[in-house]
Amino acid sequence: MKILLHKGDLPADLNLGPVVAIDSETLGLNPFRDRLCLVQLSSGDGVCHAVQFAPGSYDAPNLKAMLTDPATLKVFHFARFDVAMFRRYLGVVTAPIYCTKIASKLVRTYTDRHGLKDIVKELLGVEISKEQQSSDWGAPTLTDKQLAYAANDVAYLHKLKVVLDTMLAREHRTELAKACFDFLPSRAELDLAGWGEVDIFAH
Repeated sequence: MKILLHKGDLPADLNLGPVVAIDSETLGLNPFRDRLCLVQLSSGDGVCHAVQFAPGSYDAPNLKAMLTDPATLKVFHFARFDVAMFRRYLGVVTAPIYCTKIASKLVRTYTDRHGLKDIVKELLGVEISKEQQSSDWGAPTLTDKQLAYAANDVAYLHKLKVVLDTMLAREHRTELAKACFDFLPSRAELDLAGWGEVDIFAH
């Protein structure tokens, strides 16, 4: 996959089309402690656009416009985390959303393995490496291995969506999936407000 690295924002004239695969890399999993370092995006054309952020520099008007554009569907794997990070650091509510992890949980009920690596292997027959998952994403200069890892996280989301959409339709769960996707910005707000580990729908 070809990787184009941008500092601070997407180019103003970049059009990624109506469906964009998105992922992010952070210093850790705590949105209040671990900053947003990288956002990678792909239109499904074999090119990854990676936006690298310096500490405290999150203006990114072009990226923010795309994340909030109602005509652009944003496809994630585990959108809940990325959407919360974008709300925390970019100050935007990302929508509309499609999450391959939620779709997988709704149709692949024969397994509890819903990680990106597992889904890509089963549904697309491709082995992907997670070797760089734990690395210093806050480094001023990212390595080629880091960028390749980041690109891999968006490389297969368009194809996964096609397969998962077929499975959702087969099991008559398309509308249920959409309702879950639509709730994700609120789920992210709950996480940021302190209800991350609490099931408010429980008795």
